[in-house]
Amino acid sequence: QVHLVESGGGLVQPGGSLRLSCAASGSSFRLYTMGWYRQAPGKQRELVATITSGGSTNYADSVKGRFTISRDNAKKAEYLQMNNLKPEDTAVYFCNAKSPLSATWGQGTQVTVSS
Repeated sequence: QVHLVESGGGLVQPGGSLRLSCAASGSSFRLYTMGWYRQAPGKQRELVATITSGGSTNYADSVKGRFTISRDNAKKAEYLQMNNLKPEDTAVYFCNAKSPLSATWGQGTQVTVSS
């Protein structure tokens, strides 16, 4: 089982950048597909990006070319580099770890894009 803690959220102006981090504890981190999801007020949680144990990535169309997901298996961490942020990126961002048998969520970190 894995435990996840996100960090790096905050308030940023449109066009700015933020880097989210997700620290994992527990064993077998390298075997999990890791992901970032977000939930805006009044909306359903949606996929932002995922990265497999082999390093293959997948992005929502709305963030392609602006966001980059990465992972460091030695540090048991994943990251989300967010550039050219837009007001519509405002949401709580959640880290996710998925295996064939389980899915674990972090507590979330708030990202607010506003001038």
